[in-house]
Amino acid sequence: MFAATRRWFRRNRTPIAIGVGVVGAGYVVTQYILNKINDARERMSSDRIAKENLRRRFEQNQEDCTFTVLALLPTATTHILEAMNTEKITYEIQQMKGSATAKARSIGSVSPPSISEAAVTDDDGRSIISVSVQSESGVHASQVLVPSPLATVTAAGEGGAADEVTLAAAVPLPSDDRPQTPQKPRKTKRQLWDDLTISSITRAYTLLYTLSLLTMLTRIQLNLLGRRSYLSSVVSLATGSAQQTISLENNDDDSPEQAYGSDFEVNRKYLTFSWWLLNRGWVDVMQRVETAVREVFGPLSPRDTITFDTFAKLTRDTRRLIEGSSPQGGGTTRWLPFLLPPMNMEEFVLRESGILNDESSQPSLSDPRSPSSAASLRRLLDETSDLIESPTFSHVLGQLLDAGFSVLLDKKLAMGAFEVPPPPTSTGGAVVPGSASIGLEGLQHIKRAVLLPKILSVLTRQAHAIGNGMPNEYLQAMETVRDLEGFAAVVYSSNWEAEIAGKAADEGVRRDREVGAAVAVSAASESNVLRHSQVSEGTTTAAESSLVIVDPVASFESAWERAVEPK
Repeated sequence: MFAATRRWFRRNRTPIAIGVGVVGAGYVVTQYILNKINDARERMSSDRIAKENLRRRFEQNQEDCTFTVLALLPTATTHILEAMNTEKITYEIQQMKGSATAKARSIGSVSPPSISEAAVTDDDGRSIISVSVQSESGVHASQVLVPSPLATVTAAGEGGAADEVTLAAAVPLPSDDRPQTPQKPRKTKRQLWDDLTISSITRAYTLLYTLSLLTMLTRIQLNLLGRRSYLSSVVSLATGSAQQTISLENNDDDSPEQAYGSDFEVNRKYLTFSWWLLNRGWVDVMQRVETAVREVFGPLSPRDTITFDTFAKLTRDTRRLIEGSSPQGGGTTRWLPFLLPPMNMEEFVLRESGILNDESSQPSLSDPRSPSSAASLRRLLDETSDLIESPTFSHVLGQLLDAGFSVLLDKKLAMGAFEVPPPPTSTGGAVVPGSASIGLEGLQHIKRAVLLPKILSVLTRQAHAIGNGMPNEYLQAMETVRDLEGFAAVVYSSNWEAEIAGKAADEGVRRDREVGAAVAVSAASESNVLRHSQVSEGTTTAAESSLVIVDPVASFESAWERAVEPK
């Protein structure tokens, strides 16, 4: 039996060997395919988790931006309301009207006023009542505590507070008791009305511009720091450090040195530069807005009647003067001086904000004892400047202003001054002020004209809502602009390689080729942001060549598709 079996195997050894080889090869191939499938499944799961984590980090970062803007805005609002005290001008007009009425009563017993005098008095009375008594501004005369006329705006902006100036509010003293020092000339009623017109419009528009600029600056700052934090986690993971996962929390309370990648002091100083806009930049914004408002609204009289379309057109003309215009579209104004100080003023900002109060423990911006911190801070400021000077910044800022002015004109002014019924809720983006967003029901109200003081009363109330409103409808409208999220995603994802290289240089770490490749792969596979270079038609400068472009319909979801598409 055994001999027969051996003979059978000997006769069929070739087919048996082939069969065993086929089975073995099939097993090996099957295991290889299964391993590849498992690797692909794990990689897809890892990518999905990484993208979800990054999306959560990004969304949390944008929420932090909102809360930061709400926390910083009252500082600038206080300065602006003090510099342009519209309520005080209204009170002075009331006082003048009261004096004129008392004088008319005393004279009435001797000789009645003529028809022309009565007509003038009635006209003035109607104008004053419409803006002061019936304005519903909510500010009583006794509540006006910080007097500061518009004429002292420039001096008040430089000093941080306005000087008290009283215009015809006191009863004249007898000639013998009057002080010998020269007094300022008393303003006429027309001059006060002109001041009221310019002040109320300038104040509301300045607050809108300040809110928009603060929103853009905060998005840039926090997203740049969020990118540094994320890259620090990626680098730590790729280099095999003790931290094997990408943390979603800063753990600021546990260890300040770990916040945003162990650069706590650098990031603290960097965030401090928002002090410039809140304490100095708003003055330049106000002066620019006031110049444009005087040019456009200066010829108006308080007796003028204005339609909604006319006021919207005047507002667009004012914005065109403030923002500038180019044949390619968009603004031409350089916003960098309003947002960041010049290099020779950077240490001044740090000292004024209290960061460098203790010189022995806090090294300055250019202290040779901390070259890595100074270089890191310099990189952040330079990148911020590049982003602010990019055409993308002006484009997104213009859309934020469109959203803010749309709320002010199409919603608040139309319903408050022109008594337009509320428009139906729209699901689209921001509407350009003055466009057909009122609805058919409000067309009849829009066509009618109202007195200018009625418009000024609405603007006076809305100035407080723009700066101190809770919830802030204007900020909410600006955050619905889609390009703002796209711009934030670009900032979050731009210059990854430069950031990694700079961090390696600051820390003095020598990374070999394998580690560098691991970091690059991690950053590319886990990022869900839009990143591509800016290319212009032969006019790109060296500073602009590293900047980024926001697709008008870009969103955080489409960023990943662009990041992984084959080049």
